[in-house]
Amino acid sequence: MASFENLVALANYQERLKEARKIVWRDRGQPPVDLLTLKDCLEHAGAGGLRSATLAFNIRASFNLVLALIRIHKVPRDHRLALIRDAVFGLDSLRFAAMLGTFASLYKFLINALPILIPAIKPRPRTFSSAFDEEDDDDTIELPRIVSYPNSGSATPSVFNHRRRRSARLSLSAHAQMALIRKRTRRWHAALAGAIAGSLAILWEKQSRRAIIGQQMFVRGLQGTYNSYSEKHGIRVPYGPVLVFALACGQIMYAFTMRPDSLPHSYITWITGASRVPAEGVKINYSAVRQHSIDMLALDTLLSRADTTPTNRSSLMALRTAVLAGEATPLYGPCYAVHPWLSSCWSVPVDRFFDVFKWMLPVYSALHFLPSILFRWRLFREDPGRVLLRAGLGSFRSSAFLGVFVVIYQCTNCFKNQLHDRLVASPLWRRLLPRALVELLISKGSFWVPGFLAGLALLIEDRRRRAELAMYVLPKGLESLWVTARGRGLVFRTGNWGESVLTGLAMGMVMSIYQNDPEHLSGIVRRIMYQFIGPN
Repeated sequence: MASFENLVALANYQERLKEARKIVWRDRGQPPVDLLTLKDCLEHAGAGGLRSATLAFNIRASFNLVLALIRIHKVPRDHRLALIRDAVFGLDSLRFAAMLGTFASLYKFLINALPILIPAIKPRPRTFSSAFDEEDDDDTIELPRIVSYPNSGSATPSVFNHRRRRSARLSLSAHAQMALIRKRTRRWHAALAGAIAGSLAILWEKQSRRAIIGQQMFVRGLQGTYNSYSEKHGIRVPYGPVLVFALACGQIMYAFTMRPDSLPHSYITWITGASRVPAEGVKINYSAVRQHSIDMLALDTLLSRADTTPTNRSSLMALRTAVLAGEATPLYGPCYAVHPWLSSCWSVPVDRFFDVFKWMLPVYSALHFLPSILFRWRLFREDPGRVLLRAGLGSFRSSAFLGVFVVIYQCTNCFKNQLHDRLVASPLWRRLLPRALVELLISKGSFWVPGFLAGLALLIEDRRRRAELAMYVLPKGLESLWVTARGRGLVFRTGNWGESVLTGLAMGMVMSIYQNDPEHLSGIVRRIMYQFIGPN
């Protein structure tokens, strides 16, 4: 009897732990809630918003605490307690919690209240023949939608990349663990609720972070919308993520060289460090192309560098003397200003590749090893050798990708400069080719081409990572393109409400896909939205 009572007590304890866990982390397969009155909608929205705010606060506070502990040894002992207190209970954590709590509560209220407020067009439910029914008429809504995917990976088709769905025979328990359930709604209900909730919730965040959040959600909405549209109409673009990545990199590298004002300063700094190019060389090229002059301060800094070779130092001195005497009008930054420690452009590929590879290997090793061990602990315990081998190969692959990216860009830049010089110096080519055609090699637009070609280095990366990397650079490319077009008067100014409008538009797209075709969103977005929003 004592053993039986102990078993009962243990079972009750485990059940309480499971119920407590559900308060913090939502299990897969949670059924949607049936709400019939506005009062029920308010209570459901209030409880969901409070849960989302608590979860968001814990996540942001934990992240800030980790960052604080990393740099705590640099802080005086008297200030360490204040550092930890601000990291956990600081304004950043409160803003993040208020933003996600507001979004969850507003969205959950609107998505459930709209069918009640507008009963005249409330859809008539009907029975689905399949969990993946793709019909999209007005009668295919207000019913739960089940999306299944394997625990070890995502079944979401990446942008421009679709795979044939495969169904497996599973037990009921296994199926329940793999399922995420959504309550299907009218698309415009989800879009309107997401737009209103997103545009208001983002106001809690700081002005500097609103654009980043809005951009990331906007490209996720574009990804899901395109995946849904392309699957419906049978459109497929080969190597779509690589093409998107290359187009975005073309705009980013053009902005880096010709329009640095259209990119955030932190992004400019990171590109400068990753490219291993001296900032003075970029300034010289910018002033030569756009102003047909030389930045003398940057030129003098290059002359004073200890690693500048004697050949390049003499070339820089000759350029300085010619410009001061008015004997030369620079049209582009010379190669010896871009790589002053290399006397020959032929040495660029090997030197740049290994330099960037060694610089990025520790960073990519942390990004590959830590998630593999922390988030796949069970698999790591079962077969640690396989996990470590895959993480090591992924680290080398990612470092090689960035090294090849830099090599392609630098070699293309040197090639077009030298080709221009040879064509200008050759009497035959001067007669055969128009002068305007030759000058295109050193024009402002020519700096877009090396960035596009360098983006093709993404083919080295793992296929599963290509879409995520494309979604990482696409917001910066779109931001730079918008700023550049605005400077030319091609688009309007958004004022102080631009980030709010962008976030509202983004969340309208994301939530419309989330409620009806969530398998078209990326796996990480789908899971995050499920934890903060749930089925409805």
